[in-house]
Amino acid sequence: MASKESGSAASAHSVEELNKKYPTPRGFTGFFWYHVSMAITRMLVKLRPGEKENIPKDHPYVICSNHQTYADGMWIMSMLPRKHRKVFCALAASDLETNYGRLGRVMMHVGRGIAVDRFGNPVRGLIKAKKEVENGNIILVHPEGTRTSDGHLGEFKDGAAYIAVKADAPLLPVYIEGGYQVWSRHMKRPQTWDKKNHRRKRITIHFGKPMLPSEFDRDAHKMTDAIHTWMKEMEKKDVNLQ
Repeated sequence: MASKESGSAASAHSVEELNKKYPTPRGFTGFFWYHVSMAITRMLVKLRPGEKENIPKDHPYVICSNHQTYADGMWIMSMLPRKHRKVFCALAASDLETNYGRLGRVMMHVGRGIAVDRFGNPVRGLIKAKKEVENGNIILVHPEGTRTSDGHLGEFKDGAAYIAVKADAPLLPVYIEGGYQVWSRHMKRPQTWDKKNHRRKRITIHFGKPMLPSEFDRDAHKMTDAIHTWMKEMEKKDVNLQ
C-alpha cells in the first residue's frame, strides 16, 4: 500500500512540475528573438499568407502543420491576429531543450514550447497540451514529428487530432510552401536567394478550413486522415516540388 501511495505521490509531483514549467514562458528572450528573427525573415525572403480568412476569429484551436524548418512555428505565429499570438504555444520535442544549444532554448521561449518525448512515451506532453487548449491557448502540432528530409510529407501521427478531439476544439490545417528550399535540415544556414530567377525566395503559409471533431465522429484517426488528404493535395500544387 505504501509503495502505491508513494508512486501516486511521485506521479502527482511530476505532473505538477510539468504544469509549472510549460508552456515555456516567452519573456524578454522570446519577444526579443521573435521580433529580430521576423525582421530578418521579411528582409531576406518573401513571406506571405494564403487564405487568412480561414483562421478562426476566436481561440482556442489546434494548428496542424507540415514541418519543413526550425522556423515553421514562428512564421505561422506571425500570420495570426495579435491577440492570438499571445496565447500561441507549440508542442516541441524534449531534446530541443538539451541537444540544440542556445538555438533550441530560444525556440522554446519564442514558441512557448511544451516538451514531448517523441522517442518514448508522449502521453504526458499530449495531456498537458490538451489542458492548455482547454485553458484557452492555441497550440501548434507537427503530425510528422520531425522536419522533412526531402521536402515531401512524412508519416502522420494522431497527436494534433487527439488534442483537438479531447479538448473539443477546432483544428486548423496549415501547409508551409517553400520553407524547405530556404532552410532545410541539410543546410547549415538559410539560403534565401533564388539564383535561377534572380529574386528572394518565396514562402507561403496556406491555411485550410478549420475541421471540427464532431464532423469526424470524434475519431482522431479519421481526422488525421482528412488532414493528410488535404496536405497531400497542397503538396501536389507546390511548385517547389515539381
